Amino acid sequence: MPETARTLPIIDLGRFAPDHPERVQALDELRRVSREIGFFYLTGHGIPQAEIDGLTALARRFFSLPEDKKLEIEMRKSPHFRGYNRAGFEYTRGSQDWREQVDFGAEREKLTVATGDPPWKRLIGPNQFPSALPELRPAVLKWIDSVTAVGLKILQAFSEALGQKPDVFSPIYSNGPNQLLKIVRYPGRDQTESDQGVGAHKDGGFVTVLLQDVVGGLQVDDGKGGWIDAPPIRGTFVVNIGELLELASNGYLKANIHRVVTPPAGGDRLSIPFFLGANLAASIPVLDLPPALSAEVRGVTQDPLNPLFREVGRNVLKSRLRSHPDVARAHHADLLEEPQRQSTPA
Repeated sequence: MPETARTLPIIDLGRFAPDHPERVQALDELRRVSREIGFFYLTGHGIPQAEIDGLTALARRFFSLPEDKKLEIEMRKSPHFRGYNRAGFEYTRGSQDWREQVDFGAEREKLTVATGDPPWKRLIGPNQFPSALPELRPAVLKWIDSVTAVGLKILQAFSEALGQKPDVFSPIYSNGPNQLLKIVRYPGRDQTESDQGVGAHKDGGFVTVLLQDVVGGLQVDDGKGGWIDAPPIRGTFVVNIGELLELASNGYLKANIHRVVTPPAGGDRLSIPFFLGANLAASIPVLDLPPALSAEVRGVTQDPLNPLFREVGRNVLKSRLRSHPDVARAHHADLLEEPQRQSTPA
């Protein structure tokens, strides 16, 4: 990014349409922005503002429920890591995140897991929805469909920006991508034990599509030892690339570090991120980049605290076990007792 740039760029999804006159320039811009900072605001996504406002209103209603109604769907009741967490029950790199949240995924039947099956099969199963707010279920499932469609359009644009066919990743997501939706409330600083809403981290999927409400707190690593604030802009999403695109591009693209600081005392912050990944049974290929891009490959990040694996299910399970130790102890103690085997990091 230019030395003076302290805000995220804005990209219009409509410019990637096949007949748009600025399509080539838009792909060049996407590649440059994603290589330099990995985050941008997205306009032209096509999701009506009424749908956005409706989901945020339902999110507020959920967090206003009495605690016993929220704990009815506590995540510890789900071996699939679905449901509600109180503040302080999720961890990033070993430190507590101070936010309450509820996690949802695609509504799927629980798999029968036989001896010798890969452990990631335990992640697949139904959601938990609160009986006190029946309107939430149809709104959440519709939202997952809507943002999945947006995420796939972004992924196809990334594919072309990297010199590939738009459907290059289709074989590893068309049989059912990994979809995770979080509805998150960050309490004000007077109600927390630290200013860590979420600690510094990278996202693990293809792309993240984030809806912010009206209070900021998201910060993106500027690569120079500082942070770029990403305040909410009505009608937009914040999009960032995840580690799967870093793996597939052999580090030409890098998933960037970001964090959330808690809001000021007396207030709170609402955030609804959606994480789009590959099918849990898939392995991530290395793309054959055009020579000009291949010459700029930087290699995949090697972090001893967060090893990356090309097996998608292994990566996702690793993250969930580490982030939610209470669920891991309740349902997957055998995975904590035995070191995860399978293959070596990418």
